[in-house]
Amino acid sequence: MMVVPMTSSWYLEEEGHMGLKEDALNYHSRGRKGKIETGITKECKNQKDITLAYSPGVAEPCKEIARDPSLVYEYTAKGNLVAVVTNGTAVLGLGAIGPLAGKPVMEGKAVLFKVFADIDCYDIELNAKTPEEIISACRMLEPTFGGINLEDIKAPECFEVEEKLREELDIPVFHDDQHGTAIVSAAALLNACEITKRKISEIKCVLNGAGAAAIACAQMYLNIGVKRENLILCDSKGVVYKGRIEGMNKYKERFENDTKKRTLAEALENADFFCGLSVAGAVTKEMVKSMAKNPIIFAMANPDPEITPKDIMEVRNDAIIATGRSDYPNQVNNVLGYPYIFRGALDVLSRRINEEMKMAAVQAIAALAKEDIPESVTKSYDANLSGFGREYLIPKPFDPRLLLRVAPAVAKAAMETNVARKKIDIEQYVDHLESRLGVLQSVTRKIKRNVIVANRSSGKKIRVVLPEGTSPKILKAAEIVRSEGICEPILIGSIPKINELIKENKLEKQLSGIHIIDPTEDKRSDKYSSLLLEKRARKGLTRMGAYELITGDHHYFASMMVNLGEAEAFCSGVHHNYGDTLRPALHVIGTQPDKVLAGIYMLLWKEKSIFIADTTVNIQSNAEQLAQIAIQTHDIAKIYLKEQPRVAMLSFSNFGSAKHPESEKVCKATGIVKKLRPDIEIDGEMQADFALSSELLERSYGFSTLKGPANVLIFPDLTSGNIAYKILGKLGGATTIGPILTGMKKPVNVLARNSDIDEIVNLITFTVHHVQNGV
Repeated sequence: MMVVPMTSSWYLEEEGHMGLKEDALNYHSRGRKGKIETGITKECKNQKDITLAYSPGVAEPCKEIARDPSLVYEYTAKGNLVAVVTNGTAVLGLGAIGPLAGKPVMEGKAVLFKVFADIDCYDIELNAKTPEEIISACRMLEPTFGGINLEDIKAPECFEVEEKLREELDIPVFHDDQHGTAIVSAAALLNACEITKRKISEIKCVLNGAGAAAIACAQMYLNIGVKRENLILCDSKGVVYKGRIEGMNKYKERFENDTKKRTLAEALENADFFCGLSVAGAVTKEMVKSMAKNPIIFAMANPDPEITPKDIMEVRNDAIIATGRSDYPNQVNNVLGYPYIFRGALDVLSRRINEEMKMAAVQAIAALAKEDIPESVTKSYDANLSGFGREYLIPKPFDPRLLLRVAPAVAKAAMETNVARKKIDIEQYVDHLESRLGVLQSVTRKIKRNVIVANRSSGKKIRVVLPEGTSPKILKAAEIVRSEGICEPILIGSIPKINELIKENKLEKQLSGIHIIDPTEDKRSDKYSSLLLEKRARKGLTRMGAYELITGDHHYFASMMVNLGEAEAFCSGVHHNYGDTLRPALHVIGTQPDKVLAGIYMLLWKEKSIFIADTTVNIQSNAEQLAQIAIQTHDIAKIYLKEQPRVAMLSFSNFGSAKHPESEKVCKATGIVKKLRPDIEIDGEMQADFALSSELLERSYGFSTLKGPANVLIFPDLTSGNIAYKILGKLGGATTIGPILTGMKKPVNVLARNSDIDEIVNLITFTVHHVQNGV
């Protein structure tokens, strides 16, 4: 089994293995012991809940399942529950240390299942000495689990166990030590062949090691196109050749090669590809020298490879290298495969994981490596990830898109090969998977898709001005929104400097032909400065001052473009203060006469989302302004919430319980909204805990017009609103989107300073969505 190592190279060099040992032991022992716990998915807070969760209510689903066993997937957690089963005979390179000593590894596997694919997992360590005992135990476990992941069982017993269980059980059984390594390394091999311009059917392939992983890799390489006569398998006794007797078994016999070569060194002469799943030091520099041009070397022994990348590069600077370690490029890590393979299999209620499903995983992993790397991924690694190439053959484990690519590919293959008991719509399934990743990804992808569909339907390219055109972050975000069809970005800044940055960031192809404007050279600057003077002459602005603002402050030029309809919106603020970004837009574009400028945040949790206002603009609103902010926030929330917006006007008082001008202001604002917009579900003034608990509200104030917990919270002033959203983000675990500006005549949004590329793309996407919806 390969797991995500907890260190990087600098850690090992500076702290040494003793530091790793101490950290690992502390990690496992501090606080609650171990790494996993159980949780519940339904509330159990009162007598009614207990009645439903257990007796007598639980009898109802029991009777339904007895009537129709397939309903077990409807009424229990079986469909999302995997057992990680071991007898501890081949644990993580540590050998036969036994089931008890292997338990931390199995708990670790459960952690990775949950973190990467939201699959619940129990580790099952068996005191089983023979394959028959393991098979018998798994047979008896079948009613409990939706799938079984066999782990750290020595070869050749592991082959017998998996083969027998796949025949007998009606749930997927997968030995990750075999197939996980095979799938991920096969994806890497396909991409390495593409980079070196080789045909997979022509490469000469050598594998060293004849355990579970090596045997499975050999078979997978044949499946992806390697010719049997071009594949040589070696073990501790040398080449597995036709007619060999010593150290053979039926699994090795499948890969006998009719060759005169007898040693690993002989086998590697002129070989194109080496796959090592054996021991450290098995390969020498001389062996590497003898390989073909541009050799592909996967030295995957863990923790120390058959030969280190440093040693390889000393003799072959043309080699493409992969290992099983995270402190070298191209880590062949099983976590790229098994969580998502099980996710796809479970979600279609597959009876097994067949070869077609494995092949689908290979292709999906290989294809994802060729896509641009999100910044959220690059931030997780110290190394500079430049994208598909010799040092980036396969995606990184923390790439969230693996779930969205691999699981659907596996599910589709299961349905096409008739091992799935449930048919699903793949596009809808991707949406469902995004909700497992987190509500932010789900919401933003849905909005992005809506934006792109609307753009295609209208045939119109929405233009968004980006005044900070000389920012590398802005350039990368511009490339993303342009390539994905979200909008046509317009960059403002020095044209030579922007072009130089485009070249430095290797974006020439992606940003070819993009519109770049330098206000100091643009012929519109005279016109724009005259228009600005007309607007601000009575505000102390001179003609020269207007020209200097238009040519010197890119936000004024951008605002004028939007105001005149030469662009539909602008976003900025990554490198500027909030006020310095917003002020030009207010001076040039201005607010709608019947609206109030306000800042709104969308706060997202896994199970819910809320909108809060005002968080960024109005320090102290009067009742009329507060009412208008509530209306505007409701109308924006209606676009994004799946349910009816329910607006709570917040205060320290509940419906007049405390008499004070501040609470009375909120009460008055509530009345104004009810009069102006009777269609809005709103109530107040009320305290925040009552607003968020319909049970609490109904028990104490049954007259309230809110029909459920509030999902739009209007704060009485900027202080409380700003503090609340930041506390909810930091301590409450909310993901925040915003600030979203409302009340401007044209869509303008101000980015938080130091926003990352994903955040910039998200807010640009929201801004385009506002243009499309007339917000």
